[in-house]
Amino acid sequence: METTKKIILITGASDGIGLALANKFLNEGFHVIGSSRTGNITSIVHQDFFVIQLDVTSEASIGEAAKVIHEKYKFVDILINNAGVGTDLGTMAPQRTTFEQTINTNVTGLVFFAEAVLDLITNGGQVINVSSQLGSMTLRPHINSTAYRMSKAALNMYTKVLAERLKGQNIKVISLHPGWVATKLSTKGAPLTTISSANSVYNIIINNKPTATFWNAETGKELPW
Repeated sequence: METTKKIILITGASDGIGLALANKFLNEGFHVIGSSRTGNITSIVHQDFFVIQLDVTSEASIGEAAKVIHEKYKFVDILINNAGVGTDLGTMAPQRTTFEQTINTNVTGLVFFAEAVLDLITNGGQVINVSSQLGSMTLRPHINSTAYRMSKAALNMYTKVLAERLKGQNIKVISLHPGWVATKLSTKGAPLTTISSANSVYNIIINNKPTATFWNAETGKELPW
């Protein structure tokens, strides 16, 4: 697709933070590719919005989505790996079903979709991994949400590894904590709306932070790994 606008690819754009980010970047003049499991995002109707069907837990779906993107676009300026689940949030002991679902989505699926489209990222582009401060090994640990915490810690390692690998291509890779946001993953007591979080995430991305760093979008401060 021919466009003079910067192109941003956002996974998990059908609701929550992903949907708010899609709207924010459209409002700021970007061309947005958004993914959803169904291939439909009816809440956005915009000439610069293109929806792809993607289930990151499916190798076939990743392959098909990557094929569609490669056929339609020559480049992507920013990739936001946002799709994720938190099925064990708040639970004390890990259970196999939710553990596997979390790791398959937040780690395996994210990594292999990112790898499938990395060749489209432009020189000077960015890969943004939506992580969580719950994945920090330094911050005070708690005893709950084992799978979610482990998945975000693993994602942070991927950020470090990928950042090192892409240094020669002038592509920055960062992890980002979007804040405690009221979404379907976490609503009880969450102080931030998806819109306010998206605004904060946008500011972090636009400020083009150094590669291999971890940021709290809400405070604008760097987080410890």
